[in-house]
Amino acid sequence: MWCAFWKDHGHPLSLLAGLVRQSLGAEPIPTALVAHEGDRFLGTASIIACDEESRPQYTPWVAAVWVEEDQRQRGIGAALVDRAAETAFRTGAARAYLLARAHRRVFYENLGWSILEANAPEDGMFILTRSSV
Repeated sequence: MWCAFWKDHGHPLSLLAGLVRQSLGAEPIPTALVAHEGDRFLGTASIIACDEESRPQYTPWVAAVWVEEDQRQRGIGAALVDRAAETAFRTGAARAYLLARAHRRVFYENLGWSILEANAPEDGMFILTRSSV
């Protein structure tokens, strides 16, 4: 996951390790969900307070959704996203938010997410939302 999201942007692996440690606390946010078969890692998703600094009014966020390439098309990503949203709603949030690139937008829309902002915070990015109802 570090290679997919942060390595090419100059963020050290220690940053990801620190974020994972934060997810192990007693509070529901942040939380990291991990899909696995036995001890084999399949994918992950996180629930965090904010994934876009320019939109602090939106909280909580489903973030860092990742499924190993050889495990895709099995429903793992959909299950992780649904569980992450449910976890966010159990904190009392009426809405959850998600930031996606254009090529992933339809995947999230098919899971019940809707576009809140297009080309935000930059071209080709979408802020999506899903309601707890």
